[in-house]
Amino acid sequence: MHFSHIFKSRINVLSVAFALFLAFFSLNATAQALPDTAVKAENHTKIVAEEAKEKKFDITAYILHHIADSHGFHMWGEGENSVTISLPIILWTDNGLVTFMSGDFHHDSEGKHVVEKNGQRFVNFHEKIYYASATANEHGEFVEVGAKHKVANLAPLDFSITKNVFTLIFSGVILVVLFVGVARSYGKRKGKSPKGFQSLIEPVILFIRDDIAIPNLGAKHEAYMPYLLTIFFFIWFNNILGMVPFFPGGANLTGNINLTFVLAVLTYLITTFKANKHYWKHIFWMPGVPVPMKIFLAPLEFLGTLTKPVALMIRLFANITAGHILVLALLCLIFVFKSIFIAPVSVVFVVFISMIELLVGFIQAFIFTVLTALFIGLAVQEHGEH
Repeated sequence: MHFSHIFKSRINVLSVAFALFLAFFSLNATAQALPDTAVKAENHTKIVAEEAKEKKFDITAYILHHIADSHGFHMWGEGENSVTISLPIILWTDNGLVTFMSGDFHHDSEGKHVVEKNGQRFVNFHEKIYYASATANEHGEFVEVGAKHKVANLAPLDFSITKNVFTLIFSGVILVVLFVGVARSYGKRKGKSPKGFQSLIEPVILFIRDDIAIPNLGAKHEAYMPYLLTIFFFIWFNNILGMVPFFPGGANLTGNINLTFVLAVLTYLITTFKANKHYWKHIFWMPGVPVPMKIFLAPLEFLGTLTKPVALMIRLFANITAGHILVLALLCLIFVFKSIFIAPVSVVFVVFISMIELLVGFIQAFIFTVLTALFIGLAVQEHGEH
């Protein structure tokens, strides 16, 4: 091989000479070492290798930790040196109500730090609060973990303000303040052109009315416009807020299946209780269909009314969670490869995917609102309007 390009400068020559000297010195020292020293060095190498293997970066645990709910907003740092915005812990226990801040756990979520309040002992184990065991196990955890990683300790009723709960309240307050202001602007400026935030948000409101509500709900669209506007802006706002990596963002609210379940249930309840007789007649009676087929198809038709909200729930949850996982996985490439050369590539891909996620956040809010309007429209429109 040709190596002349390496020796083009004095700095390179000195660097190569110094490297060769270190290599020669190391080989010489190894050759002259005593046998027992060699054995100790070999044992030490094995120990270091085992420790390194144990401390290997766990990309799965890292991602799941960041998309899961927690009792505080982690800002930066690790362990005792980390900086976290604590949130209230609210527990209903055997001795009544107990409250304290999540910071009392000293950034521990492995069940190793015990908090004593009101004569009771509590631990935070994987972001769930349990009554602490009398003594720690072999891992230093004050919980009893079974073979299937199930915790045997009892847990109090937990009404704590977690990241998702805080974000839910925060986004609700922000949306109420903004849209109450817009409503007042409409009242004060009747017949005038929109101004301020009203001019920014009016095209979106008209888009929801003209392209979503009217085509699916017809003449009855005005009655359901408040609900459609609420779910659209709530989902859209929280999709964007979830992409912000610092407080008050960072929570995976719309990627939490509990929230999407509640939104889907609300749509199902409105569809069910507002449905007219033609809707139920189509499901259970099915005019013109033979009776044996009615007996067979009626349960399937009713099951179809349940699968619609399930589809709403899973679609929103899966798409938002997948986006967060993809961004975090790209960031983790830096730690997996442990190379500064991977960092620029990883950051470029993260920025690119984040731009796509901004579009996906809007699209998911749009799809949820469109399907909600469609399901309600099928239930409330009269027979001749279909």
